[in-house]
Amino acid sequence: MLSRKLNKIVLAVCGACAFASASAARADELKVLTTGIMKGSFAHIAAQFERETGHTLSMSWGPSSGNSPEASQVRIKSGEQVDVLIMVDKGMDELVRGGYFVPLNRRDVAISKIGVAVKTGHPLPDISSVDAVRKTMLAASSIAYSEGASGSYIANVMLKKLGIADQVASKSKVILGRKFVGEALASGEAELGLQQLSELRLEPGVSVVGPLPDELQKASLVTAAVSSKAKNIPAAQQFVAFLATPYATDAIRNSGLELPAHNPAIK
Repeated sequence: MLSRKLNKIVLAVCGACAFASASAARADELKVLTTGIMKGSFAHIAAQFERETGHTLSMSWGPSSGNSPEASQVRIKSGEQVDVLIMVDKGMDELVRGGYFVPLNRRDVAISKIGVAVKTGHPLPDISSVDAVRKTMLAASSIAYSEGASGSYIANVMLKKLGIADQVASKSKVILGRKFVGEALASGEAELGLQQLSELRLEPGVSVVGPLPDELQKASLVTAAVSSKAKNIPAAQQFVAFLATPYATDAIRNSGLELPAHNPAIK
């Protein structure tokens, strides 16, 4: 009799555990790897998406390009599995061409522009023209930019265009990995910082001077894609589609980004 009761208890416990495991399996957690460009808007977007769908988002971020272990390209090439990848389109194109990432569909979600910032309390430098930017950079005691898309452009294109690459080389500092340029400014590590506007706005203690003039500006297109290896492809597609909803686009704009002129999903 006691043996039968114990068997019933064991079966009941096992059944409860099986139900809990099944429930956990049905709870869809999407792993999203995103560029820091979207960091300012992601928390708002994720919270609303989770409320509306019941899915949960696990977000990790890193620069779209660069050689640090945190860089998205390095992580994907190393075999890190993600459900959704959000990064600058040219970086994603390289991963696709190399066979490291196979997107099921893509959607352009934002346009990011490069800005200039200083530590709060410092005089705001003149960046109103090409010549003004040149003079400001030559006058700065130290300059910081990221290893990501904006920093690559600054180091390889803009400084050469200004004709000051050699003159500022010794006082230029590349900020690696997940560290933002704003952190270097706030800590006094650098006097002048250049990075994506949405990223500069994240750091307290930093004053954003404004965007680079059009003649020097580099706009980056941010794109989101569902991985062909996503664990729950419909849920991942649902999240990418959500990035075009009014709630998400408002959050994107409020973070300092612009929206693409048209936003179709690319099959």
